[in-house]
Amino acid sequence: MARKKALIIGINYTGSDHELNGCINDAMNVRDFLVNDRGFSADGGDIVIMTDAPENEGTPFYPTTANMLAAFKWLSSRNRPGDIVWLSYSGHGGQVKDEEGERASGFDDTICPVDFEESGQITSDTLHRAIVSPMHPEARLTILFDCCHSGSACELPFVFRPDADGNVTMMDTVKKGVELVRAAQGLLEGGFTMDKAADAKMLLGGATDFFHSLRYGGGEEGGADDEGLAEENFEEDWENEGKDVWMFSGCRDDQTSADTSIAGAATGAMSWAFMKTMRDDPGQSYLNILQNTREELVNKYSQVPQLSCGGRYDLDQPLNVS
Repeated sequence: MARKKALIIGINYTGSDHELNGCINDAMNVRDFLVNDRGFSADGGDIVIMTDAPENEGTPFYPTTANMLAAFKWLSSRNRPGDIVWLSYSGHGGQVKDEEGERASGFDDTICPVDFEESGQITSDTLHRAIVSPMHPEARLTILFDCCHSGSACELPFVFRPDADGNVTMMDTVKKGVELVRAAQGLLEGGFTMDKAADAKMLLGGATDFFHSLRYGGGEEGGADDEGLAEENFEEDWENEGKDVWMFSGCRDDQTSADTSIAGAATGAMSWAFMKTMRDDPGQSYLNILQNTREELVNKYSQVPQLSCGGRYDLDQPLNVS
């Protein structure tokens, strides 16, 4: 019989300079959603909740780096065909220098355990190796990350990005290169000098390098393909791992996720929007959930939620966590 198991993490960093308000609430809301709406067992052997609530300090449920890595190992091991696996994280996300030179941005996305100032942040490639790579290829893992810089937090090879209308777009990145071209053109207006020409050449060279560095390909020219998927290129051959993994993240890599208050309760904006979307219509497809979550956020928050996949999967199939 297929098993359901879940790891839910919420960190408020209470008493620190980095304190948040809604992340433990997010964890409790996710737990209630899985148990009450999706049939997960509340048994401690099937669902693990890690928060920095005072009663958890000194226990395996306190979200230190060591405890989180151990929990990831529990989550991704001994899975069987048909198992339904869930991971959610609400807390700080960050970026550190990409020491391996794989990322065009020069940075790796990270998440921040409660002791990150002493033990360091957990990088996106570490998350992939700890969570995604060990997964049974016939078990489905759904991930919800509500944190800053979370777009590529688990380095899944295919990324689906909606615009304000729910359509896939690469314009957010393309515009950066276009702006460099326009700056070069504007520099030469009003008279030509050698200094201006040198500066314009530098800007145009930067634009050319920028466009060549776009690491999203749905074909030779890059960009999204006909299925609305943009491909992330990493040094590892993660595109061919064939892991059935789906990740909803609260924003693009270059954005922050809001810690806010809704109906008088502290919450992460992405967690609230995702849960509302799921409860409004439990039978929605992955694509519909992404579009409707974006619709919930678009009028109040600048963050753009994303859906990343471990393969070229049918985005029109219903989300499977039950």
